[in-house]
Amino acid sequence: MIGGATGILYTLVVLSYHYLGHSSFFSVEQFIYHICYIITAMMGGILGVNIVSGSPNTK
Repeated sequence: MIGGATGILYTLVVLSYHYLGHSSFFSVEQFIYHICYIITAMMGGILGVNIVSGSPNTK
């Protein structure tokens, strides 16, 4: 959840900068890149939680 939220927040910040600074929205290519970034951030969050958790017997 946090990885997805991070990806969406990053995309919104970049979209705001792009729209306010350059007066244009994302192109199709940029939109696809940001969708892939959000998916990658979610996968990183999932892996990060599972790797840190590990086995309950390891301390």
